[in-house]
Amino acid sequence: MKQHEDFFQMVYEVVRLIPKGRVTNYGAIAKYLGSARSSRMVGWAMNAAHSQKKKVPAHRVVNRNGELTGKHHFETPFLMQELLEKEGIVVKKDKIKNFDKHFWNPNLELAL
Repeated sequence: MKQHEDFFQMVYEVVRLIPKGRVTNYGAIAKYLGSARSSRMVGWAMNAAHSQKKKVPAHRVVNRNGELTGKHHFETPFLMQELLEKEGIVVKKDKIKNFDKHFWNPNLELAL
């Protein structure tokens, strides 16, 4: 149990570093943490992000295609999109427009 809690905390620390107006995906976070096959576990961490005392900008984490697959875990199904749009990201049909332009890769942006 403790091991996955530590992994979740590492995920949250990475997500907190994503700049406003940028997004990343579950796989990029997993790869950065040295656990490339754990993107699903990153998703589980994001599902529980709302329980953290220190805010986790979970709306900035999407799937590998730029789709808002986690939107159902927000207070309303539209909140994730609204938060992204406040940061200047255009979303159409639950998918980020110009995903490559907004993509933030922790492996390139952060030094371990």
